[in-house]
Amino acid sequence: MKQLRIGMVGYKFMGKAHSNAYRALPMFFPNAKLKPKMSVICGRDEVAVKQAAEQFGWAEVETDWRKLIERDDIDLIDINAPSNVHKEIALAAVQAGKHIFCEKPLALTLADSREMLAAAEKAGIKHMVGFNYRFTPAIQLAKKLIESGRLGEIYHFRAWFLQDWILDPTFPLVWRLQKEIAGSGSHGDLGAHLIDFAHYLVGDMQEVIGMSETFIRERPLASEMTGLSAKGSSDGPMGEVTVDDATLFMTRFENGAIGSFESTRFAAGHRSTNSFEINGSKGSVKFDFERMNELEVYFTDDDEDVQGFRRVLATDPAHAYSEAWWPAGHTIGFEHTFTHEMLELMNAIDEDRQPLPNFNDGVKCQAVLEAVERSVEERRWVSISEM
Repeated sequence: MKQLRIGMVGYKFMGKAHSNAYRALPMFFPNAKLKPKMSVICGRDEVAVKQAAEQFGWAEVETDWRKLIERDDIDLIDINAPSNVHKEIALAAVQAGKHIFCEKPLALTLADSREMLAAAEKAGIKHMVGFNYRFTPAIQLAKKLIESGRLGEIYHFRAWFLQDWILDPTFPLVWRLQKEIAGSGSHGDLGAHLIDFAHYLVGDMQEVIGMSETFIRERPLASEMTGLSAKGSSDGPMGEVTVDDATLFMTRFENGAIGSFESTRFAAGHRSTNSFEINGSKGSVKFDFERMNELEVYFTDDDEDVQGFRRVLATDPAHAYSEAWWPAGHTIGFEHTFTHEMLELMNAIDEDRQPLPNFNDGVKCQAVLEAVERSVEERRWVSISEM
């Protein structure tokens, strides 16, 4: 197996997820075209990044991403640092002729994401954006049912991504609550995944109308942050929350289907409910990532006395990726979606094609995100073609 030498910028939540995927890939997918070599991990905190390198299995450490990109022994740059640095790192990597894997959102703005795409296309490098949920076997089954026509003409797509991790008003002001770093709140963090589901499964959107709310407008400044956790003092200085806590929007798809989307971090009792339902002329599917190995399926042509939603456990060899893991009925988890994602990345580079999803998908997602934001601000329907 040929090797692809990886340099990764970031080492916390997504850094751990990506590292685990790189390590698992050759064990469970020995026929992958390339083997990821975990060459260099990069982060500003030298002590913390060295600890991460030892824990995750990286060979070397850098504390300056510019030095990482300049190295001749790196083939691909993996960007999972905060969203506000995606563009700068990616453009430098493009200039150096490196392939790129970039976590979503691709950039803070549509203009920046388009600039990244144009630069990558001009340089001829391979580029991928991190919509890992696409790579769930049950989602692949839903895609198969839709493309084969078994659901008929698609009428409805409704989706919701609900969390509650900032419900406590004393939870600190982490970077995900600051627009200049994150770009947006629940809308860009959670809603981006729902938008990608919609694009992947139903098609492009024509127009949107939305609303949003920030429920807690000030929070204690964070003294320490790790992934989605943080420490701070309720008696200390406060900072302004500059992103949405919740965003809802409706859309009309180009193919005539209609959709609704809800993203929030204020849904008490929902740790991470990432769900959708699709209704067509011949059937429906329902998915909830908290039961990620299952897809609920309904077909109108079933005999009347047995009609109803059936639970399909997407763990048989007939389902995407499942044969590589465990016997039928032995489920997989969140981390496996990243392994499947990296499998697509390795195979695409070896086959000299663009991985899916790539920067084009990141730009399409960003266009919808910003169209919704414009709709919220101007209180009107906004066409995607305006963006």
